[in-house]
Amino acid sequence: MTLSRLRWFLGRLISPARTSAPGSTAASDAEETNVADANSADVWLVVGLGNPGPSYAGHRHNIGYLVVEELARRMGSGFRAHKSGRADVVEGRLGPLGAGTPRVVLAKPRSYMNESGGPVKALATFYKVPAERVIAIHDELDIDFGTLRIKKGGGDNGHNGLKSMRSSLGTGDFFRVRAGIGRPPGRQDVADFVLSNYATKERKELPFQVDSAADAVESLIADGLEKTQQRHNR
Repeated sequence: MTLSRLRWFLGRLISPARTSAPGSTAASDAEETNVADANSADVWLVVGLGNPGPSYAGHRHNIGYLVVEELARRMGSGFRAHKSGRADVVEGRLGPLGAGTPRVVLAKPRSYMNESGGPVKALATFYKVPAERVIAIHDELDIDFGTLRIKKGGGDNGHNGLKSMRSSLGTGDFFRVRAGIGRPPGRQDVADFVLSNYATKERKELPFQVDSAADAVESLIADGLEKTQQRHNR
C-alpha cells in the first residue's frame, strides 16, 4: 500500500464517502438501466455491511463499508443513491479493462445492520443477480483482527446483517468475505465492542486488512472460491 493510499484511507475514517450530487440523476438512471439489462450471469453484487452515518464510520462493525469504498476507489467511481432509495451504489467493471472484465455493483445499504436484507434483496432483484453471485463483506468476531476468511454459505454466527440477508434472499448460499475483528477484551459487552472505534494500534494496521479484503473480492470474481481461499485463508 502506497503512502497516498494510506492517507486516503485514513481520511475515510474521518470523513465518510459521499454520494454523488443530486444533479447527476439522469446519468445515474441510464447507468442503472444498462447494468440491470445485462445478462445476470455477468453481474456481481458486492455488499459492504455496516451502519449508515458518520457516527458509525470508524466502528468495527463497519469494515464492510470500508472495503467497498476501497473497491470504488479502484474503479474510479463515487457512490450515489440508487433509485430505490435504500442503498448507495457504484456500477462498473472491476479489474483490468477489456470485454471480459466482470460487471460489478458495489452497495452500501442505507438501513441499519439488522435490516440489511431488504435493501440487498431489492438490489438483487433490480439487477437480476442470483444469490450465488452476491458477496457480503462483514466483520467477524471469531477471527483474529487482521485475518480474513472467505467462504460460501454457512451459518450466521450471530451476525445480524447476515441473518437479515439470509431471511430476505431466502438462502444463505452467498459468498462471505469475513474480516476478523477478534473478541472483546475482558468482560466488555459484544455489542459495545463491535459498535466502538478500532484501537489506536489497530487503526495503523486496518488499511492493510481492508486492502487484502478488497483483493479477496477481486479474486473471488476473477478466479473463484478455491483459489481465493488458498490466497487469503491464512
